[in-house]
Amino acid sequence: MKAAPPIDAEMLLAWYDRHARDLPWRIGPGKRAQRVAPDPYRVWLSEVMLQQTTVATVKAYFERFVALWPSIADLAAAPLEAVLVEWAGLGYYARARNLHTCARAVVERHGGVFPGTSAELQTLPGVGPYTAAAVAAIAFDERVAVVDGNVERVMARFLALDRPPREAKDDIRAKLERAVPARAGDFAQAMMDLGATICAPKAALCMLCPLHENCRAAAMGSPLAFPVKAEKAARPVRYGHAFVIYDADGDVFLRKRAAAGLLAQMTETPTSPWQAESVEPEFPFAAAWRRHGRIVHVFTHFRLELDVWSAKAADPSALADGWWASPQELDAEALPTLFRKVLAAALESERRPEEKDGFPPSRE
Repeated sequence: MKAAPPIDAEMLLAWYDRHARDLPWRIGPGKRAQRVAPDPYRVWLSEVMLQQTTVATVKAYFERFVALWPSIADLAAAPLEAVLVEWAGLGYYARARNLHTCARAVVERHGGVFPGTSAELQTLPGVGPYTAAAVAAIAFDERVAVVDGNVERVMARFLALDRPPREAKDDIRAKLERAVPARAGDFAQAMMDLGATICAPKAALCMLCPLHENCRAAAMGSPLAFPVKAEKAARPVRYGHAFVIYDADGDVFLRKRAAAGLLAQMTETPTSPWQAESVEPEFPFAAAWRRHGRIVHVFTHFRLELDVWSAKAADPSALADGWWASPQELDAEALPTLFRKVLAAALESERRPEEKDGFPPSRE
């Protein structure tokens, strides 16, 4: 088998020094050259937020988090409910719970100081191999390979991999790790930037790429043929009903989801079970229920379709295990995007005359 081409770390870093993205959690190459060290807390926070989420979406959330909780100790001391409220709309809510648990572990076990190696970082709750490698490389210049989705795409093209990247993770990591220089953090971020700007999903600007000379896909003239795509399993569909309940003042009944499972501990409106077949609704109580159409929300492993209903509660005190919130207060609740869609569907047609602006906009 033909030997894999070498990765020119020097050329890559020279490109990064000129073209590094300006990101709120990043210490750029100019400041790094002046020996300004990255804050491990900001690196870790950004990496957790960026999992399955775009940079454009994360920026505002990151800046709000560090304004509220400037240090790991501040985040550890915050109530989980406050963290969930600020995370609402960012998705993958287990990340928020793990974030809070990890912050407390760093404070309680390590005196508020992040461990400096990827091996030690993986002993923290919620920190897997990727996040550990990213924090170790970017914050502490540990010479480890950091392989996110952008880097996988770059390497799949560079090596012209004949199989999906997820089937070649070990090969990608081993090849990359041999190329990591002393500037490990800048190298990791350079690879990420290369995948985000030059070697992008639907465009490959090969003549601008610092790795162009040794790239096999570029030599073949078909960079967009890589990475080879894995076959996708059909995403199942689940169905259910969501019930938006008002009192006489127009306030909305909310409750907290279970402590474990999907969207755990987030805020919701009452719903029916989510199941494989669409069935008629079983309403929480007898009333003049109105239907407001169907909303669709796609989770990682299934597509959910909910019919949205609303009604006024004749006896609000009969509703237990929840609380009432005015439409103007909903943006301060830990509502995931799914239930913001539910409330928007109902409140758009149910809003009172004085509520000209309707449901408060999502912060996404």
